[in-house]
Amino acid sequence: MQKEYWLLPIGALALLTFFVLLQIPIRRFYAGFIGKVIPDDFKFGESKNVPQWVSIANRNYMNLLEMPLLFYLICLIQYLTSSNDPLNFQLSWIYVGLRILHSLIHLTYNNVIHRLAIFAASNLILFGIWVNYFRKFLGIIF
Repeated sequence: MQKEYWLLPIGALALLTFFVLLQIPIRRFYAGFIGKVIPDDFKFGESKNVPQWVSIANRNYMNLLEMPLLFYLICLIQYLTSSNDPLNFQLSWIYVGLRILHSLIHLTYNNVIHRLAIFAASNLILFGIWVNYFRKFLGIIF
């Protein structure tokens, strides 16, 4: 496996992050256009007047800047160390898929139980990627 392949899941998750970022102004402008908000509703963040379907995009965007930071880091470490681990590569794509699913749930019907299950699964996958990398890196067998 070429080490450059590690950049693909990074790019996919970054693309999702930009897509969600784009949702913020789209939803805000649309809410303003239909008279649900005024500019002052965003003067100090988001006021209580901002509808949930508008503010949820901002919350999802923040989610994509939290735990995925550890994903970007482990992928870059594997890229820089020329890791040739097909298991971690597959787990990386599973992680990206789960984060896409999490965002879809969050931005559409927003069922908390479904969202939590996907979020927890993605975090377990991310933890597994880190453990597997350092297990192999340090030569630990378990």
